[in-house]
Amino acid sequence: MSRPRRARIGALLAVAATLALVGCSGEGDWKDDCTTKDGVIECAPEHRPDAPKVAGELLSGGNYDLAQDRGQVVVVNFWGSWCGPCRAEADDLEATYQATREKGVRFLGINIQDGRDKARAFEKAFKVTYPSVFDPPSQLALAFDIPPNSIPATVVLDRKGRIAVVVRAAIQRQTLEPILTRVAAEESAPGGGPN
Repeated sequence: MSRPRRARIGALLAVAATLALVGCSGEGDWKDDCTTKDGVIECAPEHRPDAPKVAGELLSGGNYDLAQDRGQVVVVNFWGSWCGPCRAEADDLEATYQATREKGVRFLGINIQDGRDKARAFEKAFKVTYPSVFDPPSQLALAFDIPPNSIPATVVLDRKGRIAVVVRAAIQRQTLEPILTRVAAEESAPGGGPN
């Protein structure tokens, strides 16, 4: 390869890398206004973006639309039966669901890149009682800016349907439950409740 051609390719790669960096950390990224500690991104109410539309077919049959849970705190967990860390967190998620549902907290699983039979077997094996949307192409994960190869991931939506917390790793009850208690308590805080 000639020296001028290598220089042009190098310049193009540099421009592409710069554009990629600007795209990933660009101005206006909602996460810039949030705090990150131990892999947990938490946003104050005034900095929370609206969640994308979430609707789809449930693994158990029927359909789900996030709009039906407006006014509730909703935990959205992205998982796959093939994912080892998803297996590790399954019992903690179910226990947290059982412990917080009386506080107005709902759970929704979103099963990605999976087969329906394998996903149902996972739910049965781990005694998962909350619903899961079946999303083999990972469209909902991408709408939440969760790369499908970075699951498990858990997103906590406040009562206004805004993204309050994002955890891009397996989560334990001891971490999740205090977060849910805080977000659920916002209902009575000034500016924290539903419109």
